[in-house]
Amino acid sequence: MKFLKLGSFIMLVSILLASCGSSGPSAKDDLKKLKSYNTYAFLPNKDTIINRELENEAIQQVIVETINANMRDEGFVLDQRTPDVLVHFHPMFDEKVAVNANPVYTNYPYYRPGHYVGPYYQDFMYENYFTIQRLNGPRVAQVPYRERSIVIDLIDRRTNEILWRGTSEENIGSRRMQREIREYIDDIFKEQF
Repeated sequence: MKFLKLGSFIMLVSILLASCGSSGPSAKDDLKKLKSYNTYAFLPNKDTIINRELENEAIQQVIVETINANMRDEGFVLDQRTPDVLVHFHPMFDEKVAVNANPVYTNYPYYRPGHYVGPYYQDFMYENYFTIQRLNGPRVAQVPYRERSIVIDLIDRRTNEILWRGTSEENIGSRRMQREIREYIDDIFKEQF
């Protein structure tokens, strides 16, 4: 009888210990893996800023320039042919109703007729961007929509897995928009990278 109770106790402890295992990669794991990469290029976004009060091209340009500066500061080098990391950002500047409820960044509409790639990407875009159709990994998830915010994904080009996702709880103001965008992105890289 004592043997049966001891066996049950050992089995219960084993089950509890097994259930305490890691539930997935941590932010530290992601950054450690990311530090082993050297090159990057951009995946173009869908130019979602349709608010007539905002200058789409100017906002996109500032975002690309600021992310480029931060990637260089982190030691990455631009490589449009075979980058290790693909950078994709989603500017959420439209009203909430204008944004669909699909999981953010799991599918790209690159084969859709009329997909427009802005000129601000020309010198920084992955040459074969249209081959990336779907992303995977633990970072593919619904992102709560916050008006006037930006989400930045760094993606492993070989596996299409999101390695790192950066965003902020703050919203970007409208008084000095370009300056605030730069500060917002700089803060994301400082706090999360």
